[in-house]
Amino acid sequence: MNCNLGKYSVPVRSAEAVIVGSGAAALNAALCCHGKVSTIVVTEGMNMGTSRNTGSDKQTYYKLSTGLSTPDCAADMAQDYIRGGSMHGDLALTEAAGSLAGFFRLIALGVPFPHDRYGEYTGYRTDHDARMRATSCGPLTSKYMTEALESACRSAGVTFCDGYRAVRVLTDHGSAAGILCISANEITPDNPAGLAVFLAGAVIWATGGPSAVYYGSVYPESQNCSLGAPLEAGATAANLTESQYGIASVKFRWNLSGSYQQVLPRYVSVDPDGTEHEFLRDFHPHLIFSKGYEWPFDPDKITSGSTSSLVDLAVYGEIQQGRRVYLDFMHDPSQLDSGITPESVGQTAYDYLNSCGSLGDTPVKRLRQMNERAYRLYLDHGIDLEREYLEIQVSAQHLNGGLECGIWYENPALRNFYPVGECAGVFGVKRPGGSALNSTQVSSSRASERICALKVQPGDNIPSGTAEFAGQIASLLRNDGESSETILHQRQENGKRHDACAAFLRKPEAIAALRTRTGEEIDSFFSVRSASDHRALTELLISYDVLLTRYAMLSAMLHYIGDGGKSRGSYLITNGEIPESVETDTAHRDRVLITSLSTDGGVSAESGFIPARPIPSTDNWFETVYNAYGSTSLYD
Repeated sequence: MNCNLGKYSVPVRSAEAVIVGSGAAALNAALCCHGKVSTIVVTEGMNMGTSRNTGSDKQTYYKLSTGLSTPDCAADMAQDYIRGGSMHGDLALTEAAGSLAGFFRLIALGVPFPHDRYGEYTGYRTDHDARMRATSCGPLTSKYMTEALESACRSAGVTFCDGYRAVRVLTDHGSAAGILCISANEITPDNPAGLAVFLAGAVIWATGGPSAVYYGSVYPESQNCSLGAPLEAGATAANLTESQYGIASVKFRWNLSGSYQQVLPRYVSVDPDGTEHEFLRDFHPHLIFSKGYEWPFDPDKITSGSTSSLVDLAVYGEIQQGRRVYLDFMHDPSQLDSGITPESVGQTAYDYLNSCGSLGDTPVKRLRQMNERAYRLYLDHGIDLEREYLEIQVSAQHLNGGLECGIWYENPALRNFYPVGECAGVFGVKRPGGSALNSTQVSSSRASERICALKVQPGDNIPSGTAEFAGQIASLLRNDGESSETILHQRQENGKRHDACAAFLRKPEAIAALRTRTGEEIDSFFSVRSASDHRALTELLISYDVLLTRYAMLSAMLHYIGDGGKSRGSYLITNGEIPESVETDTAHRDRVLITSLSTDGGVSAESGFIPARPIPSTDNWFETVYNAYGSTSLYD
């Protein structure tokens, strides 16, 4: 079916559930919804998302412990979640209670989580974890998840619309009513911008984190920012201040945690003239080793006696001096002239390396002894750690906050709109390693369950304002417009400005100046920007989304700092100097920061704190649960 949006003839599709994204959260939502409600998955590109293209040496999946000798329960796991601060207790409980259902569903689909000969899915302890809840399929755990989920969706006959960039969330009286997309698939003489409308009873937004906001990023280059559209539509955000940052490779974007640090590589910086500096000579090797399981930058690790985050600061300091920084796996750090001994590396590191059989005489030999797949991962991407240095930087990795949600993952300010996966503002200041992968499954399952129970029907009419916005989009197309290369270059330059003041080092005055600049770019966007062709138009609209997202994030940061907020989580608030000691924040641990955005009459944002909800006391008497189950009152 086609409709007229102004002077454009635009295709319209409808479904009870329209799912935006193609990662582990989106595909699980599609599988849960299919056959219960009409479902369409809309994606910019099936293979573009973070789930498909990212990982670490041993990518972690976090769930309730299944080890036979490790007792556990959902309440205990929820306590570990909220211990990080600024997280709602009811969300912590849903994430914990739903973890095993998601985990065993993935196993049933063929994801190869390891078990022993008796069928026990044992685990290991990850960061911020009190039990051995972590497990892994290796470096590509989330890739295996997406592949298994996509295969199941294809077998079930789920409808996919691939190559569609969602640029606006359509609303009707405070409810999500669909999405407006652009796609090269839909270009006609009557529709030069390739516009497409998807009407929906409910929209599941599974688009990942704000990757393109940053320049220094471990997000895959293929993944683009998609928080701006729901923010502009009226969805609220939670904890946009809280992200994770850490050391990652540059040429091939990958977290350098776990084995990559535990085998004790040499850290080297290189001047423009080629002069090398081994700049961690004064660091005890155990500080490098501990980066393996303390990968995110953490200001608490500077002041609490555990100083592994000084490594991140040292890397950043070398780059600020105009040097490029590398990990050298071919040679030992100079501190290891006597080899790997308890005296040279510390007893903890030695015992670990010895237990792994990783006492080789170079870091790369130790890596191959400990984790051959971690070595081959880089080899598969054209980087041989036996022959070349690996360039690194401190990169943005994960958004702990995101779009606000309740226990069924509906946004409280925009009905029938469900952010799931990384874009859902579930977590607070810190979270257990691997909890993000668990959240992809729990959030999408719960959102789907509620949508299937309520069965909201899509509307028959295109929401007001759609034609006007469609006209704005089409007006950006001009023969003399900007090329996609020019647009991407400008976005990268803005990313560098963001990194300089609003990444793991936060500089309040520069943040305020960047927000002003960003606001000016948003307000003038549709009058001064242009695109030479459809590819450039797509890049331009991504840039618009990035600007909206950046404005909201900077506004949240300024509100937090203005309220007396101090360094915490994975960032340091500074005037530009790196302090010798850091006072971290404790005053805001029991509060969640909510941010809303408006573009009416000029862009603006409002932020404010709400109390973090406690872990609820539940009535788990079986007959009570049994009688309530299946009733729509369950989903209130």
